Amino acid sequence: MAERVSAREAIALVSDAFAEQEPAELPDTGDGPIGWEGYGAQRARASRRTGSAESVVYGTATVGGTACVLISFEFGFLGGSLSERAGDRLEAAYTLARERRLPLVSLIATGGSRMQEGMVALSQLQRVARAGALLREERVAHIAVLRDPTTGGGWATLGAGADVVLALPGAQVGFAGSRVRPADADPAAYTAEGQLAAGQIDAVVPPQSLRDTLAFWVTALGTGRDRAPQAGPGPAGQDGTAPGARTGGPGNGPAPGPGGSRPAAVPPPRALGALGALPQDGWDAVRQARAAGRPRARAYLDDYFARREPLRGDRCGGDDPGMLCGVGLRDGQPVAYAAQCGTATTPAGYRTAARVVRLADRLGLPVLTLIDTPGAANGADAERFGAGAAIAELFGAVAAARTPLTSLLIGEGGSGGALALAAPGNTWATPDSYFSVIAPELAAAILKRSPDQVPHTADQLRLRPQDLVELGVVRGIVGAG
Repeated sequence: MAERVSAREAIALVSDAFAEQEPAELPDTGDGPIGWEGYGAQRARASRRTGSAESVVYGTATVGGTACVLISFEFGFLGGSLSERAGDRLEAAYTLARERRLPLVSLIATGGSRMQEGMVALSQLQRVARAGALLREERVAHIAVLRDPTTGGGWATLGAGADVVLALPGAQVGFAGSRVRPADADPAAYTAEGQLAAGQIDAVVPPQSLRDTLAFWVTALGTGRDRAPQAGPGPAGQDGTAPGARTGGPGNGPAPGPGGSRPAAVPPPRALGALGALPQDGWDAVRQARAAGRPRARAYLDDYFARREPLRGDRCGGDDPGMLCGVGLRDGQPVAYAAQCGTATTPAGYRTAARVVRLADRLGLPVLTLIDTPGAANGADAERFGAGAAIAELFGAVAAARTPLTSLLIGEGGSGGALALAAPGNTWATPDSYFSVIAPELAAAILKRSPDQVPHTADQLRLRPQDLVELGVVRGIVGAG
């Protein structure tokens, strides 16, 4: 179990400065809206004990020098439960963040809705959901930190509904609290670590690192939406063009967004692998892309970004370690990324990538994708977990995105499972990569050719980087840069 701290102690842990706000309170109704006997006395004792008038404290703050609106729950006040007055404070905090266009940070510790207020308390979840929808419409980011415990409606609205979900180690996290879940339930499933493994949260962050991690997210997501968009293609190196790259194909980059404007695209990463002559034939291209020592996504991301933080999980119970997603800083600019690691991508991987693309599109962040997969996972489990629907979801997110995407093929590009991650009109290739409608071995099998015909089949598929340029599939081949 994580250490439990008060609302103000949690605020002090993460913020540089905090100015508490007080909403217009409802009149005191004694024993509350349903007349629960002794409720008024309970609230009075809780207030004396904690120094808080309610279970929610909110105000403006700075985190890492960036202004934000901060919500903190006081678990000592009737278990941090949601009440009508707590709903007033939450709605006021969301409204303040929306009107001032400041990122919202929620430090959550709650046992759920306050039973002493009955359905009035439960209906606050609808207020929070509506406030969250309005916040998203205004393209304002919401970062949640799950303290111990985060259960019930607080998890199902403020927590799980945030753009970025962080948690403290050992925190109890789940819709069902400890006293209402099945007696034989696995307790690990209701922890921060269990929820991370199930794709429900993005990271478990120790207390000593929380301020720094929050500062990254508040700055990255709080500034991206206000960056001045550029009309038409950006300047050299900002429209996705790789300096010195061998180019060909469409070369137009992503389409402008509404009104003819868009944020600037980022250039593709430089090549890190084999930089000699281009592959002589198709099978040579396949061998180079499959080489064990070839640089993979982690190496490219580490070379490209000064710092990056992960966004993990599909929020449907799955997490694909072969799909790295998150936001990185390049020359001080936040860039969202989704990168395949050379493994067969699972449905969870595609759904996570789609989630990141949609988030970047809403917050005005450019996107970088790295393509490297032999193809989509095609086992029975992948089919049961919706491989087709997940790939379709990513194709749709990429097609609908108004923010610019830049893609780099860094290894294998196996069929539609790779193409789903490719930016139309702004995809590049490294010299040690290939892109194919199907793996040459599978193509030979379908055509009933003998195994010794696989290299010839690879050549017929025209999958080499230079072939892809000539065919207009990629814009160019990147060099060492």
